[in-house]
Amino acid sequence: MSPASEILVVILSIFLAIFLILGIVLTIYLIKLTSQIRRVTKSAERTVDNFETVVSQATKVISPIFVSEMIMRFIKKFKKSTKEKGEK
Repeated sequence: MSPASEILVVILSIFLAIFLILGIVLTIYLIKLTSQIRRVTKSAERTVDNFETVVSQATKVISPIFVSEMIMRFIKKFKKSTKEKGEK
């Protein structure tokens, strides 16, 4: 083997080792990042679920209030119209 090919093999093996180490390090960081993303996603999902529960409870309370308010308006209008008819 000529000295040039030996130098080329050494250089290529060094670059291969560097890229192998870099690949391992990047894979470890990718695994850590994936686990952090998973935790953030679960936290956001819990928050959305809690918010959904609050909204559903609020609609259960607000809906009867709204209906009763509409009925009271209708009754007031009905009383007002019967009063006006009675006065004529």
